[in-house]
Amino acid sequence: MKHDPHEHSGHEHGNGRCHHDHTAPPQMTGNARSAAARAPGDVTAVADKPFTDAAGTEAEGVQPAGPAGTIYTCPMHPQIQQSGPGNCPICGMSLEPMMPTLEEEENPELADFRRRFWWTLPLTVIVAVLAMVGHRLFSGIQAYQSWIELALSTPVVLWAGWPFFVRGVGSIRKRNPNMWTLIGIGVSAAYWYSVVATVAPGLFPARFEMHGRIGVYFEAAAVIISLTLLGQILELRARSQTSAAIKSLLGLAPKTARRIRTDGREEDVELSHVHVGDQLRVRPGEKVPVDGTVIEGESAIDESMLTGEPLPVTKRAGDKVIGATINTSGSLIIESERVGSQTMLSQIVQMVASAQRSRAPMQRLADVVAGYFVSVVVLVAVATLLGWGLFGPEPGWVYGFVNAVAVLIIACPCALGLATPMSIMAATGRAATQGILFRDAAAIEAMRKVDTLIVDKTGTLTEGKPAFDRVVAAPGLQDEEVLRIAASLDQGSEHPLAHAIVAEARKRELRLDKPETFESSSGIGVRGTVRDQRVSLGNTALMESEGIDWKPMQRIAEELRQAGASVMYLAREDRLMGLVAVSDPVKETTPEALAALRDAGLRVVMATGDGVTTAKAVASRLGIEEVQGEVKPQDKLALVQQLQNEGRVVAMAGDGINDAPALAKADVGIAMGTGTDVAINSAHVTLIKGDLRAIARSRLLSLQTVRNMRQNLGFAFIYNALGIPLAAGALYPFTGQLLSPMIAALAMSLSSVSVIANALRLRRMQGDDYGSA
Repeated sequence: MKHDPHEHSGHEHGNGRCHHDHTAPPQMTGNARSAAARAPGDVTAVADKPFTDAAGTEAEGVQPAGPAGTIYTCPMHPQIQQSGPGNCPICGMSLEPMMPTLEEEENPELADFRRRFWWTLPLTVIVAVLAMVGHRLFSGIQAYQSWIELALSTPVVLWAGWPFFVRGVGSIRKRNPNMWTLIGIGVSAAYWYSVVATVAPGLFPARFEMHGRIGVYFEAAAVIISLTLLGQILELRARSQTSAAIKSLLGLAPKTARRIRTDGREEDVELSHVHVGDQLRVRPGEKVPVDGTVIEGESAIDESMLTGEPLPVTKRAGDKVIGATINTSGSLIIESERVGSQTMLSQIVQMVASAQRSRAPMQRLADVVAGYFVSVVVLVAVATLLGWGLFGPEPGWVYGFVNAVAVLIIACPCALGLATPMSIMAATGRAATQGILFRDAAAIEAMRKVDTLIVDKTGTLTEGKPAFDRVVAAPGLQDEEVLRIAASLDQGSEHPLAHAIVAEARKRELRLDKPETFESSSGIGVRGTVRDQRVSLGNTALMESEGIDWKPMQRIAEELRQAGASVMYLAREDRLMGLVAVSDPVKETTPEALAALRDAGLRVVMATGDGVTTAKAVASRLGIEEVQGEVKPQDKLALVQQLQNEGRVVAMAGDGINDAPALAKADVGIAMGTGTDVAINSAHVTLIKGDLRAIARSRLLSLQTVRNMRQNLGFAFIYNALGIPLAAGALYPFTGQLLSPMIAALAMSLSSVSVIANALRLRRMQGDDYGSA
């Protein structure tokens, strides 16, 4: 018969996995990863190079970088993906690798901009000095000054600024106006107006003359280009820091492993040459090369770099170890179980990268504004030109032209576009170092709103490593016989309760029979055939469905449940044979975690498949007032829906297959990293260590991140709300001063850098700011 997940008391676990499997990685399929990286409704844009829809791009594990293998994306528009560097067809921003590497070279665009900037900066300085004081210092060159400025500014505008014009033209051709549209129009207007004024001054009215010549604005065009280059250099440098978290994770992986050959000799091999089943030696001070199981030795392992757990964890034979953690003391021999892209480190890196590329719901307003922003700015610039020219003081058209250029330059929407992506990238990287993995930006936003937390018991509040408690035989039978039959049936199960029963039987050296059939009944227990006899093992619901009278042992079972044990009745054919009790100790960190959650104002509800008495016994010890026992997967789902209908923002924390529907339905699903893949893939947040204290940390981090995003968006909106009127000359009637296009260019460049710098504060925050690991 088909092997189904085992169920004793409401906890269903399948896929050949169990609660105490510490190697269960936060896996995401290719489609799931791409979905996490894309906002609903995003459509992959098409540019000159073939762009790939996110759903069609699957990077498995930690991908090596290379000219042919690296996928590049836009930090503002993650749906844009292509192989190789380039510019975003929507915003014109330079693309960056989706998955950073330790070996990647300096951004070629950064090197190019730096070269253009330094080579032309002296020309810009000279042009600016001539424009401001040339008529005073060099009176003899006044007749030729415009020609000199033309000669000096042309290399700056046409060579140093060429990439900006290419992006500007591309934005118009693709009908995606952006910051480069404004810069291109503004600089072109200033430069070509000045060229005409220099070459054919007779075309202009006399009132356009300044200091004996037609006024030119070569210095404005040159300074705008130089300041824009400087701003791009600073921005590219700052953006590179947002990938520091992923690079630090990549740097954890060791380069080699010490493999033990079949003849007993040891050899150092490249990590890529390690295969599943290899035996590896991990000496004191070395990193564990891959995920595996200890088969010999004892040592303390420092897992803080992946789980956030500050204290080393003692590992003995049979315990799981995680690749990239540090062996602090004794020598270990491990058997490799997960290598390459299947290791927890690789999965963490992939999830962090996917989350960093996702779009925050808060960005939607900025996206709507940005969609119309450039067109509105161009209209404002035209209105500024006409307003000054027709109604302003003399020389009105000159003032209008200067102000129109300033409006085009200062109204850069880049800060608006970067406001939330930079915060998300910094926050997800920081969270990963604390053992918290957010699936996407929406999960970060939603976490702060949670006011109700539903928690599973086994593997969430408790260790998820049940230990055998006792066996009680019915009158006329022996305890050993009851345990032997129960363990024989449970050999077909991967459930942790079953492991405890089978382990105890083998410890007592009982002879077990192989079950001829095995069947799991979700939420109530298991059935099967042992030695041609029908055997049932589970709760009272299973006994009643089998027509078994379980009440003669009800008092003993109730006493065991009140002590916190999980009790399973055993029946053979139509006779009750006895019961088996298994205990699952509460995690040491659970009381502290629940206290922190209550202090944060959260309502905590326990929902477990265990019997009501057992559930209440554990809840009483932990101070949980709301308890629901013997719930099935559909009952947990209904509980989430009920609380949501009451207006609650619900988070569900669990680790089993039976938790998956509720995890997916909850406003925020929180999976224990030590649980099943199904639960992890259904959740919005994964706690690598399976420690509930991280829920409080993740909620505080959510609050910090949303506050940071609001700060960025607020700055971007205020900057444009004030900058555009100032550039248009709103203060001239009161101060007699106009905003120079050069000052506008400086403000434009610094706005993006300031947004990124504010976002990077999340990466540098100390643990006390939102709960340390």
